Amino acid sequence: MPERIIESFNIKRLDILDENGNEDESLMPSLSDSEIKRIYELLILSRTFDHHALSLQREGRMGTYASILGQEASQIGSAFAIERSDWIFPSFREMGVYITMGYPIHMLFQYWSGDERGMKCPDDLNIFPLCVPVGTQVPHAVGAAMAVKYKKDKAAAICYFGDGGTSKGDFHEGFNMAGVFKLPVVFICQNNQWAISVPREKQTASKTLAQKAFAYGFEGIQVDGNDVFAVYKATKEALDKARDGNGPTFIECFTYRMSDHTTADDATRYRSKEEVEAWKARDPVPRLKLFMEGNGLWTGQYQKEVEEKSRDMIDEAVKMAESIEPQNPKDMFAYTYGKLTSRQLRQMRDF
Repeated sequence: MPERIIESFNIKRLDILDENGNEDESLMPSLSDSEIKRIYELLILSRTFDHHALSLQREGRMGTYASILGQEASQIGSAFAIERSDWIFPSFREMGVYITMGYPIHMLFQYWSGDERGMKCPDDLNIFPLCVPVGTQVPHAVGAAMAVKYKKDKAAAICYFGDGGTSKGDFHEGFNMAGVFKLPVVFICQNNQWAISVPREKQTASKTLAQKAFAYGFEGIQVDGNDVFAVYKATKEALDKARDGNGPTFIECFTYRMSDHTTADDATRYRSKEEVEAWKARDPVPRLKLFMEGNGLWTGQYQKEVEEKSRDMIDEAVKMAESIEPQNPKDMFAYTYGKLTSRQLRQMRDF
C-alpha cells in the first residue's frame, strides 16, 4: 500500500485593535499618522454615504439598497492595501471599497437609483461592476488572475463576497482553479454572520470559513473584520504575496451586518435585538476613534470637520446624480447583443 499523506492545518486569527482602542504594538502595520487619519475619514465618509442612501431609498428616490453599516473596516481596511494596478471584483455590498478607491460617488447613487450607467467604470480604475448574483464573481476574479499570471504583470486580483457566497458552487470552482494554478488572487469573505436570514452555523459545519482554503492547497486566515488595522495588514501581506508569484490567500473578515440584508428585508424577523446590541459594542468606527484620541490624532474639532466635509461631499454627489439627464429607454435593447435580433427590432418599434 502506498504511504498516505495527511496534512494538518492551523487557522491563524489576527487581532490588533480591540473595542477600547488598545492596539497590539507588536502587530501594528506600518501606517503614518496621515494614513491613519485618511482611513478614519474614509470610514466616516462611507458611513455617511450609507446613511444618505438609506434615507433616499425610504423617500422613494432610490431603489433597493444593501447597507454596509458595521462592515466598513472590512472594506476600507482591505481596499487601502490595494494598488491601482490590481483588479477588483466586488459583490453587491462593497460601497466602502468603491469609495476608498476613488470611484465617483455620484455614480454610486446613480447606479442604486436604477441607472446602469453608474457602473461604467472610469478608465483609471480596475474595479468591476457590482455583482448581484451570489458568488458568480469568484470565477471571474480567478480568470483575471490567470490573465495577470500569463502576462507576467506585477498585479493581483482581489475578490469580495459574503459568507453566503461560500455555499455556492462558483466559490469552490474558483478556489480549486486558484489553488491548482497558484494564481495571484486574494479572496475576502465578509462573514457578517447572516446570509439574508440563514445564520452562518446553518451554512457549514466548518468551525471557520477560512479553513476552506486548505482543501484547495492555499492559506486561509481569519481576522477581526471590525479591526481596520488587522484587515489592512492581512490584505497587504496577501496582496504582496500574490504579486510576488506565491499564490492565493483567503481572508475571512469576522464582522457583522448591523442593518437589514437590504431595504427589502426585515432582520427583526430572524435575529434578536440582544445580538445586534452586542455587536454594536464592536463597532469599527468608535474603536479607531479611541485609538486616535489616545495617540493625539483626534479632537472634537477634527471630528466636526470630518463630518461636515463628508456631508458636503455626499450632498453634492446626490445633486449630481439626480441632475443627470435620464437614459434613453431604448438603451435596454441596444446593449444586449452585438447586433440587434429581428425580435428586438420589432420590440423596439412597438416600444
